[in-house]
Amino acid sequence: MPACNPATLGPEPASVANRPRLEHDVVPSMTAPQDRSALPVRHRQSGFTLIEIVIVVVVVGLLLGGVLAGQQLIRGARVHKLMADVSAYRAAIHSFTERYQTYPGDYEGASLHIKCSPACLNGNGNKRVERNAVPVGGSQVHEELLVWSHLSGAGFISGQFTAAPGGTIPTLNNSPVNISQRYWQFIFDAVFGSTPGTPARHNLKTGNQIPVSFLQEIDTKVDDGLPNAGFFRFSAFAAGDASPVAGAAAAPNCTNGGGQNAVWNATNGTTNCGAASLS
Repeated sequence: MPACNPATLGPEPASVANRPRLEHDVVPSMTAPQDRSALPVRHRQSGFTLIEIVIVVVVVGLLLGGVLAGQQLIRGARVHKLMADVSAYRAAIHSFTERYQTYPGDYEGASLHIKCSPACLNGNGNKRVERNAVPVGGSQVHEELLVWSHLSGAGFISGQFTAAPGGTIPTLNNSPVNISQRYWQFIFDAVFGSTPGTPARHNLKTGNQIPVSFLQEIDTKVDDGLPNAGFFRFSAFAAGDASPVAGAAAAPNCTNGGGQNAVWNATNGTTNCGAASLS
């Protein structure tokens, strides 16, 4: 069949040329290409997914848990150290008394029989460790400051303590310190408990600035849990510092009263408290 030549077909019939345009007819664009840079740009919204939020919450929880656990470990270690020191010093004092038949600090033969450097100072030998002891043969007035040099010189406690002649106050040279860097004391007096008329006894004082919750925990473990009864009691002793107070439930009181049935204010947050362990 001969090829069809478009030129020989003639003009487009009027019926075709004038018919309406249909939607599927392709009409070549006669306009310039559209500038897409002028069109609005849809930005993707940013944010955390649910999984990401859950991960963050879990991590924060683990961190907080670790901090709290660490605080509990530190607290437990401090309570254990205080309780261990009470036990160790009581044992040392008992052993010294068994060996020399008198208390450390009161020993009148310390300069002859205990190896101190410099030489140990003597007490008056009246079987009481006193703050205002009557001097006998050059003995010291403040026998409570001789206690630790006698114990360390005799080998019952570690470290080296030296009492200076005529000393009147505890120092790092003559006395150990507690977990809050306050001085321990062993003495014959009645500065313990809150009950009026309590007779004097030899007692080992922890020093002050100890949280009341620590003392309540120790008292419950080793004694009766009561600050004015048993052998572990509240003490207002403080060396050159603010003395602990007692007698009401509100802070800064360490105990809620002065009777035998008083309790430690273990939940009021008081931090300046102290105790005495009676001999």
